[in-house]
Amino acid sequence: MSVFNQSRSNIIRLIFLGVFLIIILQLFNLQLVSDNYRQLALNNAVFRKVVYPNRGIIYDRKGKAILNNTIMYDLVVTPNEVKNIDTGSLCTLLGIDTTEFNKRMIDAKIKNGRYRPSIYEDLLPPDIYARLDENIWKFPGFALVERPVRVYPFNAAAHIMGYVGEADSNIIRRSKGFYMMGDYVGRTGLENYYESVLMGQRGVNNLIKDNKNRLVGKYENGKFDTAAIPGRSLKTYIDIDVQQLAEKMMTNKVGSVVAIEPKTGGIIAMVSGPNFNPNELTGPNKQKNYGKLVLDAAAPLLNRAIKGTYPAGSTYKPIEALIGLDEGVITPSSGIGCSGVYFGCNRPVKCTEKAPGHAKDLRTAIAWSCNSFFSNAYRLIVDNPQYGNVKVGYEKWKEYMNKFGYGNRLGIDLPSEDKGNIPDTSVYNKVYNNSWNSCTNVTLGIGQDMMLATPLQIANGISIVANKGYYYTPHFVRNIDNATPEDTILNQFTKKHSVLTHIPDENYETVISGMEDVVNIGTGKVAKIPGINICAKTGTAENFRVIDHRRIKLKDNSLFVCFAPRENPKIVIAVVVENAGFGATWAAPIASILVEKYLNDTLRPERVKKVEEIAAANLMPSYLPRLQFIADSTRGAFWLNKTGDSNYIRKYLNRGYTPVQSYEKKEKTKPVKKLQAMSIPGKREELWTINQKRKKQ
Repeated sequence: MSVFNQSRSNIIRLIFLGVFLIIILQLFNLQLVSDNYRQLALNNAVFRKVVYPNRGIIYDRKGKAILNNTIMYDLVVTPNEVKNIDTGSLCTLLGIDTTEFNKRMIDAKIKNGRYRPSIYEDLLPPDIYARLDENIWKFPGFALVERPVRVYPFNAAAHIMGYVGEADSNIIRRSKGFYMMGDYVGRTGLENYYESVLMGQRGVNNLIKDNKNRLVGKYENGKFDTAAIPGRSLKTYIDIDVQQLAEKMMTNKVGSVVAIEPKTGGIIAMVSGPNFNPNELTGPNKQKNYGKLVLDAAAPLLNRAIKGTYPAGSTYKPIEALIGLDEGVITPSSGIGCSGVYFGCNRPVKCTEKAPGHAKDLRTAIAWSCNSFFSNAYRLIVDNPQYGNVKVGYEKWKEYMNKFGYGNRLGIDLPSEDKGNIPDTSVYNKVYNNSWNSCTNVTLGIGQDMMLATPLQIANGISIVANKGYYYTPHFVRNIDNATPEDTILNQFTKKHSVLTHIPDENYETVISGMEDVVNIGTGKVAKIPGINICAKTGTAENFRVIDHRRIKLKDNSLFVCFAPRENPKIVIAVVVENAGFGATWAAPIASILVEKYLNDTLRPERVKKVEEIAAANLMPSYLPRLQFIADSTRGAFWLNKTGDSNYIRKYLNRGYTPVQSYEKKEKTKPVKKLQAMSIPGKREELWTINQKRKKQ
């Protein structure tokens, strides 16, 4: 063979060898290296079914489950497997159009990729689930997945428990891969605060699909499956019976109830009114219901127990008495002559009691809530000669208040607690141009002026009085199931905070005796319970609100605080009812009934009747319809495309002025204006006037 032919033969061999090597490398890449093709091949035969864990259960102090789980279903989609499906049929089943179908598909690809399952529609209503379950084989790439959903058996404690929602892109990004699309996380309440305890860990089942997209068994007998790990449960101090009773009595009222076990700081009950059924924020209608709650001018989503701030009024007087005793500016025998008005600052501070001798000593002044006595006591504290000037004296008084928990966040196991307001000297310097004295803010002595406190702070302050000088940070959770040394979240609630423990017991006893007299002979006799020694303090605080850019004086807020029994305090209660007048009228009976229920586990027949009477009373503020109208005008249109209930809201807004109580009432009235006019400046007053005229017709 010639050299030329031999060379050509070698070249041909090399070409064949090269082609063969290329084929081998490509096969190697396809079968062993390329994740895309491996994933595609696997997905053609195997469905990775995410198993969502049951979140931990929350129990009350008696072992009743007040937050549990039930099962619903999500429709999930793996975009790469969606081929040759009847889009129209699926859209009909889901009640959407093709534009929405395509939008959801794009969202799924962006958020979770083409090869991973993503939630297409969550929490399917039973009727839609049933139809999909029969026809799911017709829609390759779609599957139904079980989803544990929260359920509230008692329809109570909405603000305490909170709610969960799907993790959004921000949460997923911040978690650095821990959360995935479709995971639910605690948004508010205990669900949020104890998310790391309650959430559990998702699992995966690998299931085999046949050529008709039907699941026919486990892949490799479940060899590659991972079991879902349920979240751990919480045991709380809550008494759900007391909680439900408090919620019932706060029906159609704005305000709050807080009940604390003073020896531990455990919260027995916490109510914010107006309330809502927590089951409204779970299940398929949660988005629509959330929109309605947000639109409500009465702000039912707001937890007023920790976010609402009020003048403490006369409920603060026992604390001021202890501060005055500690400063040495008053004694148990200190008294003042009062005929119904305090004139010490050349401007009258009225007192509800005018009978001679109602402030002859500290105990009597507490019993009859003498404004003159406590206005004078405040001035003695901040004008104490040892401080040299009023500003130093005021800062000392503020320091006391902070120790009692006023003006600071207490650290409750709920998110977004408000700190209230105890202004520092810089505020008064700015407002009064550095020219002020103890008369400028003398009404701080009776819990007014710029003092603001949450109902939780008010209750905690009285816990300190009941304990004679200490408190534990208020909290709900007693213990965590299967706790480990790494579970340090409850450690902060075991620390004892000492406040004025050096005050002699006899001084505490004087103040406590005055509070007992409030119920026995003073302003709170309505709270008396046979066989139980209650120590209490009424409060009536002035109430102002800005409406239509004007500061308006409204009906006073009704406040009441108490603890019982005196000999061994087991419960402290603070009640605030907005716009309800004198503290003994509404707040005191509510508190007294709750004390009786908690300590005796029952109510006398006459008290059961009183509960119904209180529950039937509608004390919703008269200004709410006006605020509702303004709110609907300015922000209502924003929700038209956010709640999934656009027609409902559009119809509602077009009616113009509608009282809060008439949300669900179908009225046969013509729209006063088109919706577009609702958001145009200058139209609101016109609409208001038109509707007021209509009301009079």
